[in-house]
Amino acid sequence: MSDDNMMVKQIHATHAPDGREFDVKPLFQLVEDILNRATPGVDPLISAAQTRIETSDDRTNQASFFALLEALSFTIDRISCEIAYKSLGGGDAHATTLSIFNLLTSYSWEAKLVLTLSAFAVNYGEFWLLAQISSSNQLAKSMAILKQVPTILEHSGQLKPRFDALNNLIRAMVAITRCIIEFKELPSMYISQDVPALATAMTHIPTAVYWTIRSVVACATQITTLTSMGHEYWISATNEAWELSTMAHKINSILDLLKKQLTLCYQYIDDKRNAETFQMLLNLFESIHIDNMKILRALISPKDDVQPLLEGSTKRRVNIDVLRRKNVLLLISGLSISHDELSILDQIYNESRDHGTRMESQYEVVWIPVVDRSVVWTDAMQDRFVTLQATMPWYSVYTPTLIDKAVIRFIKEVWHFRNKPILVVLDPQGKVVSPNAIHMMWIWGSTAFPFTSLREEALWREESWKLELLVDGIDPTILNWIKEGKFIYLYGGTDLEWIRKFTTTARAVASAARIPLEMVYVGQSKKREQVRKCTTAITVEKLSYCWQDLTMVWFFWTRLESMMFSKIQLGSTVDVDPMLREIKKLISYDKEGGWAVLSNGSFVFVNGHSSTVLLTFTEYNAWKDDVPPKGFDIAYMDFHSKLHSDSRPCCRFEFPSEVGRIPENIKCPECLRIMEKYITFGCCHDENAISALY
Repeated sequence: MSDDNMMVKQIHATHAPDGREFDVKPLFQLVEDILNRATPGVDPLISAAQTRIETSDDRTNQASFFALLEALSFTIDRISCEIAYKSLGGGDAHATTLSIFNLLTSYSWEAKLVLTLSAFAVNYGEFWLLAQISSSNQLAKSMAILKQVPTILEHSGQLKPRFDALNNLIRAMVAITRCIIEFKELPSMYISQDVPALATAMTHIPTAVYWTIRSVVACATQITTLTSMGHEYWISATNEAWELSTMAHKINSILDLLKKQLTLCYQYIDDKRNAETFQMLLNLFESIHIDNMKILRALISPKDDVQPLLEGSTKRRVNIDVLRRKNVLLLISGLSISHDELSILDQIYNESRDHGTRMESQYEVVWIPVVDRSVVWTDAMQDRFVTLQATMPWYSVYTPTLIDKAVIRFIKEVWHFRNKPILVVLDPQGKVVSPNAIHMMWIWGSTAFPFTSLREEALWREESWKLELLVDGIDPTILNWIKEGKFIYLYGGTDLEWIRKFTTTARAVASAARIPLEMVYVGQSKKREQVRKCTTAITVEKLSYCWQDLTMVWFFWTRLESMMFSKIQLGSTVDVDPMLREIKKLISYDKEGGWAVLSNGSFVFVNGHSSTVLLTFTEYNAWKDDVPPKGFDIAYMDFHSKLHSDSRPCCRFEFPSEVGRIPENIKCPECLRIMEKYITFGCCHDENAISALY
C-alpha cells in the first residue's frame, strides 16, 4: 500500500497538462484494430470488438485524423524508442514507466494511455504482420528471418502458454483504456467530478494508467527478448510469464472497480436525463399547441426519421404524421392486457369504423405498451407482444423500446397508470381532454365521443336505474324481453345449490302468480373457472338462460365497475345519487355470494342479496294476497324491503392496486357510513391468468 502511495505521488508529480486536448477515440480505434488483428488465437469477444470497429463511423479516414497523426507521430516514436532502448538494456520497469510519464507530462491521463499503446502497437503489429505475410511476400520473409520469426513459429506449441499470458494482458490493457476513455466522454452537462461515483473513479484512474503503461513496458520487453535472445531463453524465463499474469490480474481488478463506478455514472446521467425529459413533458402538456405533433413525438418517438407506428390494417410501419390534428386515444397497457379487453375494444372500434361519417368515428387509437425496463426482455415476452399487436386493428407503437423511461414515469405518475389498461384522450391540439376514458368506452362505446368530462356528465343525465343500463350492448335477447314486457331476473354467484333453489323456487312462484318470466345467469366478477362450471350445470339441467361466452360475463362486470368509477370520478356520492347507490350494492353483493336483480320490463324493482331474494320467494304465501292490488313487482318489493331491513349483509368493495386512481374513502350504499379500509391479498386459482411477469 505504501509503495502504491509513493508511486501515485511520483506519477502525479509528472502530470502537468497544458490544456491542449485531442480526441483520442479515432487513434484508440486504430490501435485496438491493430492489437486485435495481431493477437494470435483471437476469441469471439475480440472478434466482436473487431466487427464493432469495422462497422463504426470510421473517423480514421478523415483528413483531420491524418493531421493529428502527423502532430503526434514524433511523440509516439519517442515512446517507442524509449521502451525499446530500456527493454534491451534490461532497465528497471518502474523507472522505464516513469520516463514515459515524463515524456507525456503535458497530456491528459487517457491521452498518455493511448499514445503509449500506439507506440507498442507499432512494434507488436510489425512482428505479427511479418509472421502473417512472410509466406507470400519476399520482403516480409527476409525481414522475418532477421527477427527470427520462422524459428519462433516452429516452436509455437512450446511458446503457447507465454503467448496466452501475453494476449490476456494485452486484452486487459485495451479494455481498461476503453473504460477510461468512456469516463472522459461522460457528458459534463449531466455529471461533474463532485458526483461520488465519478470522484471515486478519478482517484483510481492515475493508478490504472500507471499499471497499464507498466504492462506495456512488460509486453514490449517480452517481444524484444523473444526476437533478440531467441525462443530458448523465452521458454526458460518463467518469472516473466508469472509477471504477465500478475499484471493482468491487477489490471482486471482495477478495471472491475472502474466499471462499477462507470455503471453508477451512467445511472446518474440516465436519472438526470429522465428528470429533464419528465419536466419537459410536464411543460409540454401545460403549453398550447397548434397541433398534436410535439406531444405525440415526445411520447412515442423523439426522432423525426423513425417510423414509430404500425398500422393495424396493413401491418406496415408509418410515420407519426398520420395522426396530425386528429383526436387520438392512447390505449396504455402492459402485456397483460386480456383477450376479453381486446375483444370488446375491437368490437367497439370496428363498429365506429362502420359508420365513418358519424361524429363518433372521428378518432384514432394508438396502443402504447408499457413494460418494466428492469426486467430482461425474453422471447416469451416478445412473442406475447407480437401476438397482441397482430390482433389490433388500430395503430400501435412498433416496439416497446421506443417508449422512453421518462415517458413511462409520466404515464404512471401523472396519468396514474398501474397495470390495468387506461385510455388517455388527446384532442387535435394534443390537449388531454380525459386522463382515462376507458370507463366511458366500456359503458357507452364510441357514443361517448369526444370522451370529455362534459360528455360523460351529459350521458349520465340521460340514464336512469333500469335494466337496459346493465345489459345494453351485451345481449340483444334481453332487450327483446324488455320490449315484450316480461319479468326478467338477472342473478349471479357460484353456489350451485343456491342457484338450483333460486331458479326452481322463482319459476314456481312465477307460475303461481301467472307472470311471464325469463332468468339470466351472469356469473361473478371473479372465479372464472367456477363460473364456467356453473354455466355448464345450468345449461345441462335447463335451470335458466345463461351466457356461454364468458367474455360477455366479463364485460357485464367490467361495465358495472366502470359505472362506479365513472360516477366517483365525477364526484358523485351514494347519499345524493340513487343510481350510484344501486350500482355499489350490486358490486358489493357480488363479493358476498349470490344476488339477483329483478325487473318488470325496464323497471328494476329489487336489487338484493341471495339470502333475502330467495327467502322472499320461499315466503310467497305471506305476500301473495298483495299481488292482485299492488301488482307482483310492488308486492315482492315491499316484502323484500322488510326482510332486508332486518338482515342487511355486510358491504365490501375491492380495488385492485393496479387500478390507479383509488378513492381515499367510500360510503356504504346500505347505511351511508364511511367504510373501513383493509389491505387484502387474493387468488382465484385461474390457470388462464397471464403471468404477472408481463
